[in-house]
Amino acid sequence: MKFLIVIEKSKTGFSAYSPDLPGCIATGRTRPQAERAMREAIEFHLEGLRAEHMPVPKPQSYSSYVEVPA
Repeated sequence: MKFLIVIEKSKTGFSAYSPDLPGCIATGRTRPQAERAMREAIEFHLEGLRAEHMPVPKPQSYSSYVEVPA
């Protein structure tokens, strides 16, 4: 499964979340660390859903960029 993640710069590094998995978040000192931590957080989150016999949400989010005059 592929889930969209959003990585944002913070005062102490980077934070990440997935719009399709509310409450599933991660942080890291660098962008690659945050991405790696988010992958692990998603795996853990999905394991928890399965253990509780809850449905695993299907990825629905996507992203794109738009250009506008500055």
